[in-house]
Amino acid sequence: MRKFLLLISSLVVLITLTACGGGEKETKLKDTLVVAQGADAKSLDPHASNDQPSSRVSAQIYSGLVSTDVDMNIVPALAESWDQPNSTTTIFHLRKGVKFHNGEELKASDVKFTIEEMLASPTVHHIIEAVDKVEVVDDYTVKIITKEPFGPLLHHLAHTASSILNEKAVTEAGDDYGQHPVGTGPYAFVKWDSGDQIVLKANENYFLGAPKVKNVIFRNITEGTNRTISLETGEVDIAYDIEPIDKNQVKDNENLNLIEEESLSMAYIGFNFEKAPFDNKLVRQAIGHAIDVDIIIDVVLDGAGSKANSPIGPKVFGYDKDAKSYEYDPELAKKLLAEAGYPNGFKTTIWTNDNPVRLQIATIVQDQLKQVGIEMAVEPVEWGAYLDGTARGDHEMFILGWVTTTGDADYGLNALFNSANIGGAGNRSFYGNRDVDKWLDKAKSSTDPKERLELYAKIQKQIMEDLPVDPLYYQTMNAGINKDVKGFKLNPAGHHKIYGVYFDQQK
Repeated sequence: MRKFLLLISSLVVLITLTACGGGEKETKLKDTLVVAQGADAKSLDPHASNDQPSSRVSAQIYSGLVSTDVDMNIVPALAESWDQPNSTTTIFHLRKGVKFHNGEELKASDVKFTIEEMLASPTVHHIIEAVDKVEVVDDYTVKIITKEPFGPLLHHLAHTASSILNEKAVTEAGDDYGQHPVGTGPYAFVKWDSGDQIVLKANENYFLGAPKVKNVIFRNITEGTNRTISLETGEVDIAYDIEPIDKNQVKDNENLNLIEEESLSMAYIGFNFEKAPFDNKLVRQAIGHAIDVDIIIDVVLDGAGSKANSPIGPKVFGYDKDAKSYEYDPELAKKLLAEAGYPNGFKTTIWTNDNPVRLQIATIVQDQLKQVGIEMAVEPVEWGAYLDGTARGDHEMFILGWVTTTGDADYGLNALFNSANIGGAGNRSFYGNRDVDKWLDKAKSSTDPKERLELYAKIQKQIMEDLPVDPLYYQTMNAGINKDVKGFKLNPAGHHKIYGVYFDQQK
């Protein structure tokens, strides 16, 4: 009997210990945040690519001299202060003791190296092409001198492409640097499983304080529905760009939140000026009148957007509400095609990447153009090949978007329409207009807001007349998040920051 009682007691203790062990396991703090987006990064070298998927990851790894808050106000970052002794000179005073992820201390020489590398990059040089030279005053002071007064300088330096690089890391990695990035940001690069995921870890020495979440994984989940399913199952914690068809599913799930805000993003259809018949303005204008954008917004976006009348939107400094809008008018489209010498239409191809929303838009546009005699084939292209091909000019028509990341019209117009930026720098329409070039250059060199507004209004009117791209809509951005994720905010430019995010259990 005594042995039996001892056995029972032992079993009770064992069960109790097991339960305690299970309890500890259940309350173990979650330390990995999984973020899903619709495409893999192309490169984590900020100077090698300016696409959104890459920038969303780079924004966690790097810091710039300055940054912007959620209201697009300039705030200090690696530069704790700056002053402008004259209209072409800005002196930045760097934080002391900031370390790159490889242990190197941030120095003014790294800033000089970064900006000179930017100027040499065909992809991002347009962002700071106004810079004439960079001078190192001492280890923690650097002077940036522009060729002429340049009003939007600070906003351009807040761009992710202006993130400060470590000269030693870039030099040692050579051509492989884009796969082995080193920054000063809140998260350090760990590994990249191409096509699948990018793994980051917390930078415990981050100059604003260690992040609350220790690990971040960016997952490449192309299909929007699969991103939503992964969010519902808890496989991912944050899913960017919930597709319209899935929004109610997220809203109705008691464990999820859907957050939405206006963005700085514009979606457009572009035309290659170097290929007939798109070298004819009447053809481009005909297509502008043949597309019913309202249907696209209602059917594809479920109303989460507004019709565009310009390549830049109302939230951007310089926007002109009176720029020409192409109203849906298929009869006028047919008339313009006949005037252009194509009374029976023509055959063409539109490129899109494997983005479900863009594929849906292409299908709708395909049907609408057919109504005016244009037979358009839809050709999906892998994202990296898409960017490379449109930079070379292999395409005829294409669907793409542009985010005026800086909140200033210079960035929204100069990259897309200045003939100096033809190709990968942004002008994938291969558009050139001497007056537009002249006005763009004058607007960027002015520090008079009124003069800049007048110039940008002229530019937008001319662009909407020439129509190198047909702006479709300004998009509302969104993200689906699990309710235990706190502190996440959408960035108007789309480069959402993970720093400051935490799990509810960590409060």
